Order: sequence, then C-alpha cells, then structure tokens
Amino acid sequence: MSRMASQSSNAADNTRSFFTTGDGVRIAYRIDGPAESPVLVLSNSIATDLGMWEHQVPELSEHFRVVRYDMRGHGESYVPAGAYSIDRLGRDVLELLDSLDIQRVHFLGLSLGGFVGQWLGIHAPERIDRLILSNTASYLGPAGQWDEIIAAVLEAEDMQETAERFLHNWFPIRLLEDGSAAVEPFRTTLLAMDRQGLAGSYAAVRDTDMRRTIALITNPTLVIAGEHDPVTTVSHSEAMAATIPGAKLTVMPAAHMTHIEFPEAFMRAVLDFLLN
Repeated sequence: MSRMASQSSNAADNTRSFFTTGDGVRIAYRIDGPAESPVLVLSNSIATDLGMWEHQVPELSEHFRVVRYDMRGHGESYVPAGAYSIDRLGRDVLELLDSLDIQRVHFLGLSLGGFVGQWLGIHAPERIDRLILSNTASYLGPAGQWDEIIAAVLEAEDMQETAERFLHNWFPIRLLEDGSAAVEPFRTTLLAMDRQGLAGSYAAVRDTDMRRTIALITNPTLVIAGEHDPVTTVSHSEAMAATIPGAKLTVMPAAHMTHIEFPEAFMRAVLDFLLN
C-alpha cells in the first residue's frame, strides 16, 4: 500500500494540489505564475521536494506558469513500495500534464529530475519545447553499487548518516561549515525523508542507461554542469552535450546544487536559453 512521504520542510510550500496517477499514486504539485504564460515544469533532485526551487520561482513566474511537483516517494506525494523505474517517473509527469490539460511545456530537471527530462525528450518529444538538464547524467553505474546503497538505507536506524553524505555531495565545505541558511532546509527534508521513497528512487537510477538513446532527443537542450560536482561530474555533462544533437553546455564552478550555490548565474543561463 502507498503511504504519504514526509511533509515539505519549507513553510512557503504548504499549498499543494494533488492528482492520482494511473497506478494509484497520489502526486503533489504546485502552480505559480500567470495562467496565460508558457508553462515551465521544474523537477526535483532525489531526496528533495518541490521546495528546492523556492528561490527561483518568484523570478521564473514573471515569465512562465511554473509547475512544480513532488516525485513519488518525496515530499507530500505517496510512497509506493518497491523499486521505481525511470519510465514510471516519466509517465508521472505526462499524467500530471494531462490532468492539467497542458499539451506542451519547457522542462528543467536537476539530478534525478534531469533523468526524467532525458526520458521525456526521448519518449515524448512532442510534449516538450525546450529542455534543461542540470547536474545530471545518462548513466550512473555500475548497478552493484546501488544494490549496496539501497540495502544500507533500508537497514539504517535513521537518515542521519545518509543525510550527511548527501549534503557533502551537494554543497561545498564552506557552506556546510558556515551553517548556511540555504543548506538547512535541505538537511531538514533529508532527515524526514521516507527511506522507502529513497530506495525506490535509487532503483530507478540503478536501472537507467540512456547513454545511447539520448541521441534521439530533438528538442533544443541546455546542459548545466557543476565543475566540482562529485556525483554527476562534468564528464557526464560533456558526454550528454556531445550526444544530444545541438545541445549547449554551461559549466559553473559549483558542486551539485548549482542553483543554490550560484543562483544568479544559474537563473541567467536558464532565462537566456528559454527566452532567446
């Protein structure tokens, strides 16, 4: 049976709507911006929720109708048991758009959200206008390492160790040591994360290999990389940009959460790509 994931740590994110997918999972989402504007979908990283985009939404909603959602297993969405797949995560987005009667959108996904964006570009290009893939990869193997990580997460007493590992992968030491206010909401969300939701999402990463199929993406695509990203490295981004026809690559001196570390440069790259 599905259960609801932990609530968002961001007080500003209390207002959510819900829809139910074809396989019976209740997904939370939020919409900001004028109804007449072009639609931009934001897709979150693993172990976060739609609140990760909170600082970008005010400026983005000046230009777009911004649709954010909690991936299954995250935030206020339900947590199905078992492994998730990239196909199912991609279909969740398509069913969300169908429920809102939205035919075509721009799409910005970071990390696991970038996996979803690649799947959409491959399998539903008619639903996507421009595609932004930030701090992500087409493949993060080998599979065996993920089986060990999944087992460790499910067997742990709590999320403390997992949360610290994520934070050290996501942010530079200077932000962690300074007790940055930008980091704390991520820590809170990590500590409250449902371990089944995390394990199910890890399985989606484990089983995904789009290194060849992203050559089928025809949508205008921007790849954003963090120069110091230890998870989805610059080499991952370079390989994606070289494989997706006509893709552009932007590298910033960031770790994994580029939009938090360099918000102005990130936003400039996003808006330049979407509006010009």
